[in-house]
Amino acid sequence: METLANEVTETHQDDELQLTAFDRCDSCGSQAYVRAVTQHGELLFCAHHAKKHHAQLEPVLKQWHDESHRLDA
Repeated sequence: METLANEVTETHQDDELQLTAFDRCDSCGSQAYVRAVTQHGELLFCAHHAKKHHAQLEPVLKQWHDESHRLDA
């Protein structure tokens, strides 16, 4: 995903540190599969809450690191 206004980048597991079982969703405490980075910090989400909050966060996102594809493995 690329936007001109905020220059959001979507990364994949090889682009940066992979999320682990120790990374927990900030909304519910489940294992996090998505890291959302804004100018104010970082949020971690499970796949469910990532989908739920993505549209609201999009205007302030700097990076969206999504590893939810690992759920299908």
